[in-house]
Amino acid sequence: MENITVVGIDLAKNIFQIHAVNGYGAVVIKRALKRVSVLKFFANLPPCLIGMEACASAHFWARELAKQGHTVKLMAPQFVKPYVKSNKNDVNDAEGICEAVSRPNMRFVALKSEEQQALLLVHRERDGIIKERTALINRIRATLAEFGIVVAVGPRKLSAWFAQELQTQEALPEVLLRHILRMKARLNQLETDLALYDREIDMASRENEQCRRLEQVPGIGRLTASALVATVGSGHEFKSGRQLSAWLGLVPKQCSSGGKTRLLGISKRGDGYLRRLFIHGARAVLRHMNPDRRVTEWLGALSGRAHKNVVIVALANKLARIAWSLLANRTDYREDFSHIVN
Repeated sequence: MENITVVGIDLAKNIFQIHAVNGYGAVVIKRALKRVSVLKFFANLPPCLIGMEACASAHFWARELAKQGHTVKLMAPQFVKPYVKSNKNDVNDAEGICEAVSRPNMRFVALKSEEQQALLLVHRERDGIIKERTALINRIRATLAEFGIVVAVGPRKLSAWFAQELQTQEALPEVLLRHILRMKARLNQLETDLALYDREIDMASRENEQCRRLEQVPGIGRLTASALVATVGSGHEFKSGRQLSAWLGLVPKQCSSGGKTRLLGISKRGDGYLRRLFIHGARAVLRHMNPDRRVTEWLGALSGRAHKNVVIVALANKLARIAWSLLANRTDYREDFSHIVN
């Protein structure tokens, strides 16, 4: 037990697989633990390096094991997979994790605090409510279209129709009217919940200094700022803004071989929610852009030779790099980036 230096844990709901090796790489422990025995088991070990996949409950276990003095590192599952030998099972997975965490060039996932996780859950729930609202609105419009009533696209247009036209539809069957009113009540509840989550995010953004710094940049609003801070923290896991933009999937995907470089569309790797927020922010900058700003020259030259969507992604890439520099306290936005987006 005293010779253990590296431990790989294959996380699960109830049964955890442990693979531990000493400084020479020899296997010391290979066993399964029940959930209630995990913390007790590691409390009896000397401080060591523990590797886990960044999956469900990984951040919770990493925080708990770090409190016991261990060094805990999380890895993306796709980076661990090449180290898994033969068939996939819990024993081989734990061995692969133990091997991967000791690699010097392995990429690790930043450990999130409880506050970061809580804020991210608010973002995820808000995003889910928006999807539910969109689906419900589409069902309402489709139901009305079956009876010859066409409602314009959008939540506001539907709300206006409910306020002005619903009471005048006397020719509709009573069963349908009751059905529409029930769907309207569900839609109102979703709108209420959405407003509550918006206020939660607003409060978190106002109380966080990093969020306030990020919101100085056009194209980065309260949603993008709070989601970015909750996801990457100070951004020190990335060596540069280019790494952050690549992690967000805002760079071209490569298919190169034989010395020939071939760039495809954006890779779409990493956090899709954050990538979508940055792209929406860049689209808003282009839509409301002042022609007198110095950014117009750069975007104008790019717009002359590329599609509009390519320009939007290029600007989103640049916004991500600016955001990393601000998070890492490498520069001040007004001093060094005013010539890019002002």
